[in-house]
Amino acid sequence: MTISAETQSTPNYQAILDQIWSEVAPRLGEGKVASYIPQLATVPLAQFGMAVYTLDGRLFTTGQAQTRFSAQSVTKLFALALAYTREGDAIWQRLGKEPSGTAFNSLVQLEYERGKPRNPFINAGALVITDILASRFVDSEIAVLQFIRQLCGSTTPDFDLKVAQSELQTAHRNYAIAHLIKDFGNLHNTVSAVVRSYCRQCSITLNCEELAKAAAFLANHGTVPWNNQQILDHSSAKRISAVMLTCGTYDAAGEFAYRVGLPAKSGVGGGIVAVIPGEAAVAVWSPGLDASHNSALGTYALARLTDLTWHSIF
Repeated sequence: MTISAETQSTPNYQAILDQIWSEVAPRLGEGKVASYIPQLATVPLAQFGMAVYTLDGRLFTTGQAQTRFSAQSVTKLFALALAYTREGDAIWQRLGKEPSGTAFNSLVQLEYERGKPRNPFINAGALVITDILASRFVDSEIAVLQFIRQLCGSTTPDFDLKVAQSELQTAHRNYAIAHLIKDFGNLHNTVSAVVRSYCRQCSITLNCEELAKAAAFLANHGTVPWNNQQILDHSSAKRISAVMLTCGTYDAAGEFAYRVGLPAKSGVGGGIVAVIPGEAAVAVWSPGLDASHNSALGTYALARLTDLTWHSIF
């Protein structure tokens, strides 16, 4: 089936997702799983799911959209939003909003810039966000989990304790990053508590349907579309979306913006969530990663979505 972009002023999302699935299916198995976290290395490679949740409450899916996966760095988006609800622009006193241009777990830039992470989506920035939340909540990871559940209206997102333990046992670089930030005075809680909470946060599992629904408040300018609860004001939602665009897909943010043209946040579990402002949120999952640690087929699927709908921010 071929869909003309010219006809997509009101996209037929189900037909578009069906076409994307037909293109992706022969390519299942592309990329490599995140083997540096042992538990993630066991995830079968040939999987793909995608969901679109529109602001008028419609849900469209294809593939394994109900299969649960480890959200990993996608949770950084929700941790940032939660911190923003408590601290507002004050968070930018402790971290920046610029693309890093280096690996997500690099220490080099952090040393040069005296413990102030470039943005909240690299590991250093996410650890500072965890530290901010740890000063606000007894267990910051539980606060993030409850926030995600609140946003998607489901109690099924939960921690994967095996992934959390696997991640904690191999968290040497995150400990090093946290110690360096602590040495510069930009970490207020203990290193062990922050790293432990961060690893548990990253282990949160959910599916594409839940993830798309959870991110819909950003597409709706800060308000949850299905219950009209305001999470952020319009300007704050805009700012978080801007950081997603410039920093949300590791050090390939420029390439991703070029190919997809949507604010997005990816994770090494193979998930990516993107927002179409004023219209919908999109979640895609396929565990095979490209060289930049983004889902290979997930990136392709989102690029095809914006090609077929002509709905990007550009």
